[in-house]
Amino acid sequence: MAPKAKQDAKAQASKAAKAVKKGSFKRTRKPRYSVVFHRPKTLQRQRDPKYTRVSAATTQKMDSYSILKYPLTTESAMKKIEDNNTLVFIVDLKASKKQIKDAVSRMYDIQTKKVNTLIRPDGQKKAYVRLTADYDALDVANKIGVI
Repeated sequence: MAPKAKQDAKAQASKAAKAVKKGSFKRTRKPRYSVVFHRPKTLQRQRDPKYTRVSAATTQKMDSYSILKYPLTTESAMKKIEDNNTLVFIVDLKASKKQIKDAVSRMYDIQTKKVNTLIRPDGQKKAYVRLTADYDALDVANKIGVI
């Protein structure tokens, strides 16, 4: 048994040597059917971090109290309260209309119809908060302490 196995191994080795000498690998080019090259899609693994990059969850910087700074009590603001059912506030410069609307409803328990904003020449943001018909701006202003 042993001599035949040795002979087999010898034949296999000589065959391999011949193949290496001759060069059994023939490189062929894969035909390209498109003129545009599309990068092949590769495996995208799901993130599996070893530790959290942020030590503590960030808290919201703009709460209702920082959005609404104070109500305006000028003559024109009083006129708006009486005639247009509108409250006038000085608000945070970064606050959006939606945030102002939510802050007013949360702090004073009233519903707003719409919010108009403008940035004054002194750099502060003014918000005109129009109340719905079922709320009276005069009553709310009294409750706040504007009047």
